[in-house]
Amino acid sequence: MIRIGNASGFYGDRFTAWREMLDGGELDVLTGDYLAELTMLILGRDRLRDPDLGYAKTFLRQLETCLGTALDRGVRIVTNAGGLNPAGLAAAIEALAGRLGLSAQVGYVEGDALQSPDALTANAYLGAFGIAACLDAGADVVVTGRVTDASLVVGPAIARYGWGRDDLDELAGASVAGHLLECGAQVSGGNFSFFTELPDGGHRPGFPVAEVHADGSSVLTKHPGTGGAVTVETVTAQLLYEIGGPAYLGPDVVTRLDSVTLRPDGPDRVRISGVRGTPPPSTLKVGVNNLGGFRNSMTFVLCGLDIEAKAALVRGQIEEAVGKDGLEFTLARTDHPDAADTEAASALLHVHLRDSDRVRAGRAFSAAAVELALASYPGCTLTTLPGDATPYGVFTADAVPQNAVAHVAVLPGGERVPIPPPIRTGTTPRDEPAPGGGPPAEGPTRRGPLGELVGARSGDKGGDANLGVWARSEAGYAWLRAWLTVERLAELLPETASLSVRRYELPNLRAVNFVIEGLLGAGVAASTRFDPQAKALGELLRARIVDLPAVIAP
Repeated sequence: MIRIGNASGFYGDRFTAWREMLDGGELDVLTGDYLAELTMLILGRDRLRDPDLGYAKTFLRQLETCLGTALDRGVRIVTNAGGLNPAGLAAAIEALAGRLGLSAQVGYVEGDALQSPDALTANAYLGAFGIAACLDAGADVVVTGRVTDASLVVGPAIARYGWGRDDLDELAGASVAGHLLECGAQVSGGNFSFFTELPDGGHRPGFPVAEVHADGSSVLTKHPGTGGAVTVETVTAQLLYEIGGPAYLGPDVVTRLDSVTLRPDGPDRVRISGVRGTPPPSTLKVGVNNLGGFRNSMTFVLCGLDIEAKAALVRGQIEEAVGKDGLEFTLARTDHPDAADTEAASALLHVHLRDSDRVRAGRAFSAAAVELALASYPGCTLTTLPGDATPYGVFTADAVPQNAVAHVAVLPGGERVPIPPPIRTGTTPRDEPAPGGGPPAEGPTRRGPLGELVGARSGDKGGDANLGVWARSEAGYAWLRAWLTVERLAELLPETASLSVRRYELPNLRAVNFVIEGLLGAGVAASTRFDPQAKALGELLRARIVDLPAVIAP
């Protein structure tokens, strides 16, 4: 097997994780995922200020503390921290090694950046074979730009086992391992619905390790003595994160998530097997970020009586001061009747303004809000000081033919090796949504929160959100599958009622997954939603009080 660990799930993850993973146990490869849709926008703005930037600067500081250790122990490092400038980061790593008196072979992968004159960034999601080529050439460190998150794990497995383009089941199995590792500690107890059941109560989950075998199967685990837990349920939660239908599309393989089998394999060990793959699509996903304009926000505190009337007064005053265009008002009824303190008696009125005019969205707006302090509703106060507008981005997804992208591995010696696209491709799978429903469960019921019987994990995919829900038992899944329909979801989460919702079933995981189209508008960077990445959507659903079957124990 090859032991592949992860030390970063996003740009800003635990700084010390690289050192913890290298010191915590045996590894062959250590990966770090730094890129998300929002991160590409951040790096794009960095590059506007300085063309030599565009990569995750934090990674360099982390590497300075542990590059020597990794080289001494033969642990190879693979990361997408190169962002928009993998060549720049590779050069910076070589310079760092020189300053530290170390000899490090550095390779990098490029070709994901596409020409799009109107976009801030446009990057194709590349596959894993460029990473494998760098490792085959002896790279100690491999830097990429925008590859799929799973490719950071699939690439080292290809290099270890010599898989080719037609080893679809093996590539699919490694893709599942990569999807599980990509979000760091999230698979080992982070953000877990039942965190109170973890041995350490979820205080400091360890980062994960995948033991990937030659047939593509794997065991998910973590270093001994680290916090959190690796169980069938923590792995299920991460499998459901940011997915669509059962066909999980990638540039090297389409992974059938409905073929995944999970089994306990000892303490903090879960075996993943049975994964099947089909030929990849003929196109690559392209993530495009554009600057959408400027935004600003102010929040009013409305205390006591007449909350709705107070909010209406502020709305009229703000609209009169700056005009109605681009304004958005959200009243959060956080107030409680007959409360004994100000905070418990108060609601929050969030006022957002988006505009192409930086001046109107800037001080003209925030000053107009502050000027109401002595001229509006009784008890008027704000939680925010007046400030200038900030630019925001809009994310869209596009596609290009695989053979239109110049995927290149730059080996440690500088040789540039073109990575050809797959010869055999398939049509993009169209999973049919499953409507669910069935005869109502017989027998007595009890009122309680849905989360007594199910866990959930939710997240963002551009302007869409996904919401995966899993049952804790076979009896629970039989009930969940029949009960939680799209129509029921609309009752429990009214904001989804007007949107297109696709529902998929994953019986092997005892789960259903919903894709809620357009919930997040133009994506996280443009969203004014209270939960802009839909991270808490699953917990909101679990908190709803419903009629639960009395025969199914919590």
